[in-house]
Amino acid sequence: MQTVEFTVTAEDVACKRLDKVVLGRLPGTTRALLSDAFADGLVFQNGRRADKSDVPQLGAVVRAERIPELTDRAVKPEPDLPLEVVYSDADLCAVDKPAGQACHPISIGEKGTLAAALFARFPAVGDVGDNPQMPGLLHRLDTGTSGLVLAAFSNPIYRSIREQFSRHTARKIYLARVRGTVTKAGGISGYLAHSSSFRGRMRMVDGSGSRRGNPALFAETFYQPVVSDRTPYPGTTLLRVTIYTGVTHQIRCQLASIGHPIIGDCTYGGDGWNLPGHALHAYSIQFIHPGTNQAMLLRTLRLPAWAGVESPDGR
Repeated sequence: MQTVEFTVTAEDVACKRLDKVVLGRLPGTTRALLSDAFADGLVFQNGRRADKSDVPQLGAVVRAERIPELTDRAVKPEPDLPLEVVYSDADLCAVDKPAGQACHPISIGEKGTLAAALFARFPAVGDVGDNPQMPGLLHRLDTGTSGLVLAAFSNPIYRSIREQFSRHTARKIYLARVRGTVTKAGGISGYLAHSSSFRGRMRMVDGSGSRRGNPALFAETFYQPVVSDRTPYPGTTLLRVTIYTGVTHQIRCQLASIGHPIIGDCTYGGDGWNLPGHALHAYSIQFIHPGTNQAMLLRTLRLPAWAGVESPDGR
């Protein structure tokens, strides 16, 4: 954490917003962290609590106290945490995250995350990636989602696989149990953006829905029903879901948009089921291994009980 005090200059006044001025004095923090600091009453202008949208006043004294920096949220290894390793080699690993566990810490001092367990087992991830909250992690899953997560042991491997994600050449397959009966395969395509009315929720928008700081992102979700007779969840359907894009809450939001929310997903209308998370599982991932240039297909070792099948591939 860092504290800074300064006098507002004419150049600062030209920025028009106090949060921009303070952010320029604290390069170790982020816009999101600074926004929280303003909300917590940690920034003052001439001794009075300031709002992030306040106009900087020429000659005023600004004091920002105990502002969190990104490094304050850096993951610390927790060797006592369990970690199910699905695959590992000299360059990367794949692990199976249980539902209910966060991929990485959000708040300072948060423990019990997948990243902390991964860092303890594979210390090489500590210097990999561009976010100390996600050492080595190539992607993330929502806390309520279970399944495969990839991590890289070096920055060249990290960048190569991230590029595959960006180009949509890596394929991810999920299993989802949804409300209602689905009898035919289908696809959903469209734009998603963060909801301005419900924090932590995405919404379907058209391409013109982009806003500064909240872009509309294109996503495609393909699904097909899987025969599953051994389920304690009547009135639901098991879906095999394929995605190449990776927009936040993509599968959850798009399936809900066609009237089939994932059971256990209270955010999108799938509440009313007693599950440790929601019924969404990252089952497999296919990509090109940067170290060997070979095609890789990795699968989780087991499926959640709600799936009601041993394998969606007929293995």
